[in-house]
Amino acid sequence: MSDQTPASSHLLLPAIVLVLAAGACATMPPPGGPPPSAMCNAQGAIGAIGRAPTADVVERARIDSGSASVRVIRPGDAVTKDLRSDRLNLNVNARDAIEGVTCG
Repeated sequence: MSDQTPASSHLLLPAIVLVLAAGACATMPPPGGPPPSAMCNAQGAIGAIGRAPTADVVERARIDSGSASVRVIRPGDAVTKDLRSDRLNLNVNARDAIEGVTCG
């Protein structure tokens, strides 16, 4: 056996260190959820209660709540159970009037 190592083995350790360092500098998205500027505030959309969910009313409620998105939920609609802090929910009754506003 020889005490000398091949030249390529001397390059392996610096290459590994370089790859690990580059990975540590990569930009990572913030963990979970939208940025704070897109947080829903249902209180801002209470003016929509009692109104028909027209496109204008829905968009105004979205803007007033500060939400990134909005969904209209009618009786019997299937909805996902995922909670999103940037989404406004407009709950509509059988008379097609908004009866509640929530975030999630």
